[in-house]
Amino acid sequence: MTRRSRGREVALQVLYQLEQNSGVMTTDVRRFIDRRLLRDRPLVEFTTGLIEGVRGNQPQIDDAIKQVAENWRLDRMAAIDRNILRLGAFEILHHPEVPAKVAINEALELAKRYSTAQSSRFVNGILDKVLQLQDPAPRSDAEAGSEADPDVAVESPAAAEAEVAPPAPIGEGPAA
Repeated sequence: MTRRSRGREVALQVLYQLEQNSGVMTTDVRRFIDRRLLRDRPLVEFTTGLIEGVRGNQPQIDDAIKQVAENWRLDRMAAIDRNILRLGAFEILHHPEVPAKVAINEALELAKRYSTAQSSRFVNGILDKVLQLQDPAPRSDAEAGSEADPDVAVESPAAAEAEVAPPAPIGEGPAA
């Protein structure tokens, strides 16, 4: 597992925890992240950025998921799948430096590890449609800049550039 994959895994655990128990203290979340990532400062910052980004952009992310999730209401999805989708959609919509294929593959790996056998297909279908919302005309590998994530080699298009909204600090984002 790459370092960033580990960071995404911890981000998913925190997002799930915050959704299930919105009363979790910011200090407890930070302690959990530090402990799980062995105080690797760059990785802690990456992970914290993912969490704050998802929480700070959650209404837009949820709207994108709702728009493409045919016959599925967000509140009826399994909580773990919902948070995997949020994490993947955040990277697709707000991190153009991360190739979309990387964001989707990372989400699929999380679904395989933490959810049911069918979840990876579900996550793949939803995130592929989110990507199509973002970038309806796929670009070539050269245009995609597929070397953006140093931990993963990619051979497919990246998401279109998007303006990144500043993340809300952990504990101050919208309630899940």
